[in-house]
Amino acid sequence: MTAAHTSRALSSPVAAGAASGEAAARAVFGRIGNTPLIALDDLTRDLPAVRLLGKAEWYNPGGSVKDRAAASIVGEAQRNGQLAPGKILLDSTSGNTGIAYAMLGAALRFPVTLCVPENVSDERKRILQAYGANIIFTDPAEGSDGAIQIARQLAARHPDLYFYADQYSNDANWRAHYLTTANEIWRQTEGRVTHFVSMLGTTGTFVGTTRRLKELNPRIRCISLQPDSAFHGIEGAKHLPTAIVPPIYDASLADANLEISTESAHAMARRLARQHGLLVGVSAAAAVVGSLQVAENLKKNQPATVVTILCDSGEKYLSERFWEEG
Repeated sequence: MTAAHTSRALSSPVAAGAASGEAAARAVFGRIGNTPLIALDDLTRDLPAVRLLGKAEWYNPGGSVKDRAAASIVGEAQRNGQLAPGKILLDSTSGNTGIAYAMLGAALRFPVTLCVPENVSDERKRILQAYGANIIFTDPAEGSDGAIQIARQLAARHPDLYFYADQYSNDANWRAHYLTTANEIWRQTEGRVTHFVSMLGTTGTFVGTTRRLKELNPRIRCISLQPDSAFHGIEGAKHLPTAIVPPIYDASLADANLEISTESAHAMARRLARQHGLLVGVSAAAAVVGSLQVAENLKKNQPATVVTILCDSGEKYLSERFWEEG
């Protein structure tokens, strides 16, 4: 496969005959993906042979990388009849996938019910409400796992009412990144990517992107990142040793696994905003922390192109107190 390989677009359910909101659906689906790569070379001045690039996923219409998975899940469910007229899309979310579902539900005119930990940022809550989603807040102490359990209970009790999207188990999640994210990275770097670094949440971004990049070039090193403890403040990320492991996760894919502290992620978010004019979310900042660790562990003067996923911007986290620190 050459660097000219282009990504496949996420398929809109309009193509499968969805009757309502066709113009809105085309507009939304057409804007998902093909996000730019931002050079973060200022962070690697002491490593002149290393290029550090971040994929700016806030360019998606819902503002995050989760638009890709949500669009893939919704499109597939509408094509195969799981999300038939009258069904309510149900899922658990820490925010970004829920926002994507809610946006798509508004555009395609299907109802959305979301189980969300009550301690997600106020900005995320307000965005979900603005799109008209029905929100069931769950115990913040239980985190994303608690939201998963509530969603599973609702789906089991009312199978005729809900289409349970189950982003943690749905193969359409990782396929979105296999078909789009990986191919975009390959094309945008002209096949020069040597390292791919990504946080783990649902794990779909890492699993799908890694599978495709390894097909394009088996020598690409793929490194997964996760919080360093069960009690962390990196929204959307999972500490897999103490969490419900997503069924779509494939532990054999990672060439290495690194742990990131909440404090280092917060510090990087502040640094990127104040010294580089780049406002990113906490998980995106954590991904940059991990990418710098990867770069710093390379042999001296080893050429490398390190690509990471900047999951979202910092706008959904402005009410968090860590911005006032440091």
